[in-house]
Amino acid sequence: MILVSVMYPGGADAQAFDLGYYLKHHMPLVRERWSSMGLDKVEVVKASGTPDGSPAPFQVMAFLTFRSLEDFQKAGAAHGKEIFGDIPNFFKGQPVVQINEPQSF
Repeated sequence: MILVSVMYPGGADAQAFDLGYYLKHHMPLVRERWSSMGLDKVEVVKASGTPDGSPAPFQVMAFLTFRSLEDFQKAGAAHGKEIFGDIPNFFKGQPVVQINEPQSF
């Protein structure tokens, strides 16, 4: 299992982010295209700040759980152009994408 983090930069100079479009159009597109390709779970979080009151470094983050790295790579090859091509409809900046391996403790 892998966890893919898609993080949209925030901070004091953050680009505008259309959360309504993201939740109503983009994330349903992600689920529709990738659920049959190994996407098991999706969670979206919206930042509300930091402990010291400064702007959060990321304003929105999506966490996508895939069965394997290979499943994510196949899903990206099949529909990545469409999904990543939709980003300018809700965010003008560049998201940070990271592959993570969940650890048990």
